[in-house]
Order: sequence, then C-alpha cells, then structure tokens
Amino acid sequence: MKRVVVVNAPARLGVYGGLSELAAIEIPVWAGMIADYLTRHNHEAHVLDAGVAGWDVEQTAAQIRLFNPDLAVFPVYGQQPSASTQCLPAAEAVARALSGIHTLALGTHPSALPERTLYEGPWTYVVRGEGPLALKALLRQISNGSVRDQGGSWIVDVPGLYTKWHVHRPAPLNIDDLDAELPTRGFHRFDLARYRAHNWHTFGYSNRSPYVSLQTSLGCPWRCTFCSINAPFGASGIRFWSPANCAVQLVNLVRQYGFLHVKIPDEMFVLNRQHVWQFCNHLIDMGLAPHVNIWAYARVDTVKDEAMLAHMKKAGFNWLGIGIESASAHVRHGVEKGRFGRREIVEAVARVRKADIAVGANYIFGLPDDTRETMQETLDLACELNTEWANFYSAMAYPGSQLYGEAKRRGWLLPDDPGGPGWIGYAQHAYEALPLPTETLNGAEVLDFRDRAHLAYFSRAEYKVMLRRRFGDAAVADVDAMLAAGRPRRQLLENKEMTHEPV
Repeated sequence: MKRVVVVNAPARLGVYGGLSELAAIEIPVWAGMIADYLTRHNHEAHVLDAGVAGWDVEQTAAQIRLFNPDLAVFPVYGQQPSASTQCLPAAEAVARALSGIHTLALGTHPSALPERTLYEGPWTYVVRGEGPLALKALLRQISNGSVRDQGGSWIVDVPGLYTKWHVHRPAPLNIDDLDAELPTRGFHRFDLARYRAHNWHTFGYSNRSPYVSLQTSLGCPWRCTFCSINAPFGASGIRFWSPANCAVQLVNLVRQYGFLHVKIPDEMFVLNRQHVWQFCNHLIDMGLAPHVNIWAYARVDTVKDEAMLAHMKKAGFNWLGIGIESASAHVRHGVEKGRFGRREIVEAVARVRKADIAVGANYIFGLPDDTRETMQETLDLACELNTEWANFYSAMAYPGSQLYGEAKRRGWLLPDDPGGPGWIGYAQHAYEALPLPTETLNGAEVLDFRDRAHLAYFSRAEYKVMLRRRFGDAAVADVDAMLAAGRPRRQLLENKEMTHEPV
C-alpha cells in the first residue's frame, strides 16, 4: 500500500482575478474520483483542496509534506470542461516546492501536451489519458520496487505514463464500465458547505451553499474545433454512469445537507434522451426535486423535445447553459459548431424558457472567421434573446483542440509563444488573457470587444427589468456588483492607442 495525496492547486485568484468572489468554488471532481479509485485498490489516498482552503503555494506544499506521501497527484482541470491550461501554472508552482516528493500531472492539458508538460515542468511523471489505470499500474510498480529515485530504471509496462527516463508508451484504454470502476465521486472527502455556486446559478436563493458538481458522463461525441474536452480520452465519444448511480449520489448528499445547488459538468448532458429521462425519473421518484437547484449544458440542437424539458424542470433543473457561440452561420460552420441557423437558435431558447428553465447563453468572440461586423452581430443577437445569463468568451486555441494545431501552423500569436504571458494567458478573466487573433483583428481588439460587450449586455435596462421580474432585486444588485468589479487587462493597457469603437 502506498500513500498518495491528490491535490487541487491554488489557481482561483490567477484565473478569475477580481471576479473570484462571484465565481463558484467547485469541488475538484477528478480529485475525489481518483482518491476513491486508489482507495478501492488498497492505497491510502487523501485529497487536499487548496482552492477552498484559501492556501497559497507554500501553504499547499507544507500541507502535502505533512502526509509524507509516496506520490503527489495533480489533476489539472478547470471549472469549465475544456479549460485546463490556465490551471497548470499553480500546479507547477506547488510541485516545484515539493523537493524530494514524486509528483504526477494528469488532466486535459497534460494529455494534450504530455512531453512539453514533462520537460518544461517540475514533474516526475505526466499521464496522457484519463489517469486511473495508469496510476494503478505505476503504484503497483512502485510497490514492487521496480521504480527507483534515480533515473536508471525503465518503466516499460505503464501505458500513458511519461517520465524523463523511459520510452513513452501509448495512452491506456479508457475505463469501459464507469459504474464498476468509478462508482463514487469522493464526496465524503469534502464539506459541501464550504463550496459555493456561481452568483447567477443562485439568483432567487438566499445562499450559494452547499454546492456540488456531479458528472454523469465523460467525453463528447462532437468535434468543435475550439474545444479540447476529449484530449484525455483520445477521441470524440461519450460514456455514461447509470442514471441510478448518479441519483443515489445526490440522494445521499441531500440526506446529509438538506438542500443542494448542483452543477452537472458533463460537456453535453442534454444529449441522450433515455439517460436524461431516466435520471430525472430517479430524482422525481426519490423526492429530490424540491431539494435541488440544478444546471447543466445543452446545445441548440439537443433541446427540441418539450416533454423532456418539462420533465427536467419537474426534476429540479432550473438552468441550462446553451452554446450559441456566434450569430453568424459562416463563423459557426468554420469551427464545426452545428448546422443550425438564427431561427433554430431563437426557437431553442424559447422552448427552454417555456419550460420555466432559465438560459445561460454562451457566446465566443474572435473565432477564426470573425470580423468586427460578425462579432457585433453576435452581441445584437444576445441582446435580442435577452437570456437570464450570458457568458461572453474570447476565442482561445486551447492545447488539445484542433484550433491550437491550426494556430501553431499559421503562426498566430498564442499565450505560450515566446514573449507571451504563458499558460495563464488562456484564462478568460485573467489580467494576462491573450485571445486568438483572427484574419482581421488582433487578440487585443478581440479582448476589448469582448469586455465592452459584457458591460453593454448586463447594463441594459431591458435586461435588468427581465432579471428583476424573474428573480427579484437581489439578482439585479448582484449584477451591479459584478459590473463594478475591476478587470484590468494587460493587453488593453499595452494597446492604449487602440480605437474603441461603440459596441
């Protein structure tokens, strides 16, 4: 038996900047699952969440040392499914402070760039792939004494494991039966009362805790070129936990805490009708609906079934995040984002709201075919839809996405290029954020448009009237506090001569 500490590094402040108080503090889902997996395979596993504890790098390292672990494991995942890269700097900083302790990185970014992660970072090991199978094999070899502290040993039978002293093997196969291999999420390792939902998720509620993030599937069957969600899994595709397994997890938590705000972080929850319907059936039959406030992700082309939407509302789903991305069909087609048009977008939003489910619409400015005119078109559509929430993103060529490879081939300036801000530049809300340039706009121009579009949307009288009518004065005050939060950007400060056209 080996002692392992699974670490969620302190990335919040760097990633969210001045918005860190409004953003969620989420349970590190993969940390809990991996710790439970290793415990079931007879290892001593602990989880340290520096994010909820508020520790800095040195405090986190000191807490790890207290366990004197054989291995410190860092799952590098963000709160948004494909946003992993910006969390790497904090993980690397902690690992550097752990002299004498073996460290391992896994997650979306390490899977996308395993050799670069290994050779540029402080890691003893890097895993390409989803992780649990490689971890189990590595710990077995350590237990057998076939891995030495020096670099003379060859580890030849751990697929997906990268070290500086052995031949890299193919990624391991993914786990087939999630219920059998990953039946629990490690929730008993966390105090959910210390975690909190996003401000918008709890509009109409008096508090943002307790809060839990529960995955019901892994992966995504689509191939949107800007997304890196499938980097750990090797290809597009989706696997499900059984609806009964997922519902039982929530039942146990409701019994413990009495009420829960719940995020379903699946890249695409509203996809398989049978899975969604059965999960909702379990929640309704178990009497959970009055005790949960759930949100999940959907697409414009997966919310056509009004009966399913009504069933979801009955089960406790109050929000759906819908990826609209751009008002321009040409821009969407360029990144392989669906084959729907403006009419389908408007109708999809209307159907969701008809079911009394609020919409958090997601938009991206600066996709490769974007111009200032198409970005304005997207903002105009957002204002027309006037959804209860809207996320405005700048296009980022995340490592692991097709867009990253294209950007490298075309010589577009990226955060990790020489002279760039590094991996933290992929964080949407960070001071160092550096978006992707387009054929007609540089990254600073895209970022400027995005930030002004955010202010324009949420400052509108029409939006605040709708928000007050639906959620009350407290929600409007929350939005005003968000608008007042400072968000300096290095790119904009260094491009003061830029023309700021009206949005």
